Amino acid sequence: MRELSEQEIVRREKLKNIDCPYPERYEVNYEICDAAKLEDGVCGVRVAGRIVLMRKMGKMSFLTISDIHGKIQVSVKLDMVGEESYQQFKANYDLGDFIGVEGEVFTTHTGEKTIRASQITFLGKALKPLPEKFHGVEDIETIYRERYLDLIVNEEAKKKFLLRSRFIREIRNYLDEQGYVEIETPILNSKASGATAKPFTTHHNALDIDLYLRIAPETYLKRAIVGGFTKVFEIARCFRNEGIDATHLQDFTMIEGYAAYYNYKDNMKFLREMLQSIILKLFGTLTIMVGDKEVDLSGEWEVVSFRDLILRYSDIDIAVYDTKEKLLEKIKEDRLDIDSEVPLENLGYGNLVDQLYKKIARAKIINPVFLTEHPISLSPLARANDDNKEITDRFQLIINGAEIINAYSELVDPQEQENRLLEQAKLKAQGDEEAMPMDYDYISAMECGMPPISGWGMGIDRVIQLLTNSDNIKDVVMFPLMKPLEK
Repeated sequence: MRELSEQEIVRREKLKNIDCPYPERYEVNYEICDAAKLEDGVCGVRVAGRIVLMRKMGKMSFLTISDIHGKIQVSVKLDMVGEESYQQFKANYDLGDFIGVEGEVFTTHTGEKTIRASQITFLGKALKPLPEKFHGVEDIETIYRERYLDLIVNEEAKKKFLLRSRFIREIRNYLDEQGYVEIETPILNSKASGATAKPFTTHHNALDIDLYLRIAPETYLKRAIVGGFTKVFEIARCFRNEGIDATHLQDFTMIEGYAAYYNYKDNMKFLREMLQSIILKLFGTLTIMVGDKEVDLSGEWEVVSFRDLILRYSDIDIAVYDTKEKLLEKIKEDRLDIDSEVPLENLGYGNLVDQLYKKIARAKIINPVFLTEHPISLSPLARANDDNKEITDRFQLIINGAEIINAYSELVDPQEQENRLLEQAKLKAQGDEEAMPMDYDYISAMECGMPPISGWGMGIDRVIQLLTNSDNIKDVVMFPLMKPLEK
């Protein structure tokens, strides 16, 4: 059994003095945030929350209770709650405990809205003391591991996660108003399809088969289009067994949407208007601060091709260095140090171009940019451009060096899709772990007929990281996966 601190021992002793320290329920008639807005003189107010501040005095004490939405001060007087209740409160109530309060609302001479308690009810004991000073660089890992403490003591953390919830709700509302239907797709997949990424593997004991955790819901959402849906979306937990850094996690939340009869240019306009509408509603402005940089989200957003963006920051023209061998030789000649989990020699041409762009250009993009004209081998599920079959009708939205949205005019020709996936399967066999496998079940669905489609995916975590000006993506994931501590 672990060793207890002195305060933990004292709190356990106090617990013994409280009748029914963990009651079944407590009926409230106001949320704390609503009670704090009431006019003075309103009686019979019943609220409940955690004690976060407390000043115990002779015959009158003050405390503050809070929840995720707000806080309110409570005055506890001996002659109002009675001798027994008041002494019980003074002897056995601690910071962190949960209580229920009934009383009348008034405003103190310092202007603070307060409940004059006529009755207090104990609702739950905190056996550990709240941290006195929680934040600081040395505590960052504790924040991620024990997010509940962060939420108790840090107002900024509360605001971030409430904003995340509101952002997701506003997306759902916007898509619903535009005729999109929310559906659910499998997390366990027999094929790691829908994106070029290294999957997590698992084993299904009942069926005795190996499966993959979903890397994207794409191919199943498009199956729904085959089935007759015209606009669908899913807010999906996805898993990619790749590197971890300030903007990447292996398990993350994304939203994908697909519209029949759209092309990628339709989605450029649609998604710009959607984000501008939601951000303006949440913040009242389309200018946000990211670090010490001001990001302007208003107006039209710049559109630039992969080729032109790379030329903007280097002398490498991917229309000239148009094979893996040529581009790899040029990268070595220019002594570009490109970080990649997979050796550069094992990457296909498209992934090599992508790694080059990430090295020399992505971090320099601040205001919104639609990046277009991706190499076809980087986009095995995207429609080839009518005028240049070596590039695709695709865009990525880049803001402040982060990829926020990825979108295509979808490939709907099953014969072309089969050929593309065969090429991907060859790359996978040659060592490219991010290449996609052949998926004949998806090909079979396509053969039943698909209309023109454009689809998009957006990382919820990364958008919230941007909007809250957070240094690390873990700051906006309530319970990020952490390596267990040695015991």
